[in-house]
Amino acid sequence: MQNILNKIKGIYPLSKAQLEQLLGIMQRVEIPKNTLIIRAERTEKSIYFIEKGIARAFCEGAESQITFWFGMEGDLILSYNSYINDRPGYESVELLENSVLYEIKTATLEALFKEDAAFANWGRKLAELELIKSEECFIGRLFKTATERYSELLRDNPALVQRIQLGYIASYLGVTQVTLSRIRSEIK
Repeated sequence: MQNILNKIKGIYPLSKAQLEQLLGIMQRVEIPKNTLIIRAERTEKSIYFIEKGIARAFCEGAESQITFWFGMEGDLILSYNSYINDRPGYESVELLENSVLYEIKTATLEALFKEDAAFANWGRKLAELELIKSEECFIGRLFKTATERYSELLRDNPALVQRIQLGYIASYLGVTQVTLSRIRSEIK
């Protein structure tokens, strides 16, 4: 559970009692690979921290799935629209490996936010940090080439690149697998 503790503590300072209270509302779940943990057009009622495993978020395109996010140990899985607006999300999230997740029911988390300002601040900071990551990804897609984005992925998450199918990485970069193979050969 160290990956999750590091993530939680890095979001916003909580007292030892508050940290224990937050951990107390988490449920450990083991889920096999290829499971859709979040489904598009459905209002999700939970968020998940990844203790072990890899996940990808995608949307259905006209002819294929378009991957726009990868998560691994310590990362958070959630549908933003469900979490923030209690509305159906636009994304699906699939587990790419057998995974150990810690689930928090959104309603239980909301109750903590209402009873304690520290929890509310933790939740606000969590949303802000996730928004910044989304913004960085969006800006990267607008202003960086696929080669630059792949180099960044290699630099920042080398283990992730080793654990994900090339087709998903190509989709994430917005290129074909042939183009990704060319990019990979140029970088070596």
